[in-house]
Amino acid sequence: MASLVPKDKRQLRACLICGIVQNHHTFRDMGCPNCEVHVKMARHNDMVTDCTSGTFDGVMAVFQPKKSWVCKFAHVSSYRPGIYASHVSGRIPEDVEDALARAGIAYHPRDGSADD
Repeated sequence: MASLVPKDKRQLRACLICGIVQNHHTFRDMGCPNCEVHVKMARHNDMVTDCTSGTFDGVMAVFQPKKSWVCKFAHVSSYRPGIYASHVSGRIPEDVEDALARAGIAYHPRDGSADD
């Protein structure tokens, strides 16, 4: 099983959709472990740049997302174990948000704008 904690702390980015924290090159090489089905980041550097942010805070380690009330509150209970940011600055592009809506996926902005 791959390590949940990024080994290289440089160039860490958080997915704007699910909040998982990985290195830029991991998003580029393997995509997002939660969102890749709907947002193709693997081998698409422009999509990695558009759908992730290097500005985030409030990280949490998630090992059993389905059993955690914190994960339910943070909207990550259906995602894979990993390191997640609680607040990610930025928004996904409108066309990506529209594609998620067409797929029946509720987008919860992680920049705090949904709390306004």
